[in-house]
Amino acid sequence: MNTRRIAATITTLGLIAAMMAGCASGAASAESADQGPAEELRLGYFANVTHAPALVGLQEGLLQAALGDTTLSTEVFNAGPAAIEALSAGAIDATYIGPNPSINTFIQSRGEAARVIAGAATGGAALVVRDGISSPQDLTGKTLATPQLGNTQDVALRGWLKKQGFQTNTSGGGDVTITPTENAQTFQLFKDGQLDGAWLPEPWVSRLVVDAGAKVLVDEADEWPDGQFPTTVLLVRKDFLDQHPETVSKLLAGHAASVQWITDNPTQVATVVNAQLAADTGKPLADAVIARALEHVTFSVDPHADTFSTLVENGIQAGTQKQGSIAGLFDLRLLNAQLGDAKVSAAGLGEE
Repeated sequence: MNTRRIAATITTLGLIAAMMAGCASGAASAESADQGPAEELRLGYFANVTHAPALVGLQEGLLQAALGDTTLSTEVFNAGPAAIEALSAGAIDATYIGPNPSINTFIQSRGEAARVIAGAATGGAALVVRDGISSPQDLTGKTLATPQLGNTQDVALRGWLKKQGFQTNTSGGGDVTITPTENAQTFQLFKDGQLDGAWLPEPWVSRLVVDAGAKVLVDEADEWPDGQFPTTVLLVRKDFLDQHPETVSKLLAGHAASVQWITDNPTQVATVVNAQLAADTGKPLADAVIARALEHVTFSVDPHADTFSTLVENGIQAGTQKQGSIAGLFDLRLLNAQLGDAKVSAAGLGEE
């Protein structure tokens, strides 16, 4: 083949490649364009008091009412990383979840996986321990549990232990052994004397205190300015947000209605939350447990975005998270459109 024919062939191939790239780009744009209301929204949440907006929204029918003709289906998870796995696989479209798994998936996907669209709960997490442990120094050689490796409480425990001078690692070694364990199993293991303590969300903190004789060594609220730290946010797949913004807006309306219901009905919250917990787990909480748990949690649509840079550093220090930017993690536009003058801030980490 002579030089002229080679050049012509290269030019032709380049044009074909450009046309194919244009088609691919067009297809991607079409896939990400608004496709109208979704037929179904698949929502994840945990059977935790810190997920009360989801529990109330389901029990009172507020979420489905807001979604209208869009069918709501749900899946219950034990902790954030499992919910993120389902979200990343496209098995669910949105989930109530802790901030650290939200950060992880955003960084690992380089901003392509998901967006935080609202807050849900602050507070309601603590390190509880058995008798005989009264100071950080008493934890040397002890075994502690968290809900799952890399979840929000797991990161909090590892970060706190490091501040106390302890070395830990994600394989369970170090000065203190950390064993990520499902919450119900943690409760039983603690009762059986096989665990020395656990860093948990509510109602599991209160279950161990009331039903298993544990005591609080560290209330996580004491580790944050003004005691404000996010425990639960509402996270949505980015492609679902792009394709079905009207449906996401309706989900947010139902979520906001649930948070408002909690504010307006303080004497009924325990009963309604407990009814949904019983439906999800087969057994309601004792009155003393749910009353104590609710005392330690605050519910709001504000995600407290200003705390997320600290959460990133905590995850890096804990060894459960990669370095990376979280600029763009928040998309609060649909929420703020509903809030009017009571807008919440993305703290420079996204759109609002």
